Amino acid sequence: MSPEALLEIKDLAVTYSRGLGRAPFVAVHDLSLTLGRGETVSIVGESGSGKSTIGSAVLGLQPAAAGRIVLEGSDITRLSPRRRRELRSTLQAVFQDPFSSLDPSQTIGEAVAEPLKVAELGLTSAERTDRVVAMLEKVGIGREAMSKFPAEFSGGQRQRIAIARALVLEPKIVVCDEAVSALDVSVQAQVLNLLEQIQREAGTSYIFISHNMAVVRHISDRVVVLYRGRVMEEGAASDVCDRPAHPYTRSLLASVPVPDVVAQKLRREARALANASTGLAPQDGVGCPFAPRCPYAQQKCVETTPPLVETGDGRKAACLRLDEIPAPDDVPALRVVAVSAVPVLGEDS
Repeated sequence: MSPEALLEIKDLAVTYSRGLGRAPFVAVHDLSLTLGRGETVSIVGESGSGKSTIGSAVLGLQPAAAGRIVLEGSDITRLSPRRRRELRSTLQAVFQDPFSSLDPSQTIGEAVAEPLKVAELGLTSAERTDRVVAMLEKVGIGREAMSKFPAEFSGGQRQRIAIARALVLEPKIVVCDEAVSALDVSVQAQVLNLLEQIQREAGTSYIFISHNMAVVRHISDRVVVLYRGRVMEEGAASDVCDRPAHPYTRSLLASVPVPDVVAQKLRREARALANASTGLAPQDGVGCPFAPRCPYAQQKCVETTPPLVETGDGRKAACLRLDEIPAPDDVPALRVVAVSAVPVLGEDS
């Protein structure tokens, strides 16, 4: 484990059973990544890419078939339920749906205090209340919310409460699994700004799972692009989002809308090209999984699995034709970059 890393995932594979007599489905193939203190690493990809499976493996909700997950030098890949419970004060999560992440029968005060009770920190009732109030105020929810129920709040407010519940134990790592995708754009901005503020103040590290490249560009230090369980590209957020090397990353960026009519037309054409069938298909798990949709695919792309290699600019990509496909600046659909910073907005109502 590197000395700066808080969490290190090495050669992780995660599988799901498909029933008796059938080979298991491999959701994640040989994934490796590190997360530093106070860093945000985003895992981005379309639905079914395996990104949420990685988050579940880190949280211990889904067992790893192979590989290691190391937290602060300790292997947490296969822990007993008791040892896993002990990690609650270090490792927490914020999930997608703010409407189902809170128990409707609990008051907000009870919901946010619950992790403190489960962790058995030896706090008195008054001390727990003080910590709950302080955390709610930090996320922009007042003391008066303590006696109210989730149904009395908007979606954005509920997600703030869910964040307070995850952070009340002051964890070192929070897995944010599509934490803003169920919110409208203005509320997304508020929640993202809140997460960044907490990170600056507490040094919290985030694994941020999303399909939205605009959101990922705003909040991330580094980005891992995933397709069908394999890493296609990884590197600094500015590099991956502004100068994408892999054809799949380019197709994700072409899906981000822009206000320029001409640029948007070019993006639609690029998406149509990326989604067209090439007639090439990997066999028996060999080859590039994106080859059936890749406009640059050739026969060699389905005969050899591309390794994840350094591209020379501090990032990695898995493509056999990296040196042959046009540079990002030569792709018209990518010339108008849509991944600008999310604005700082006021409180949601």
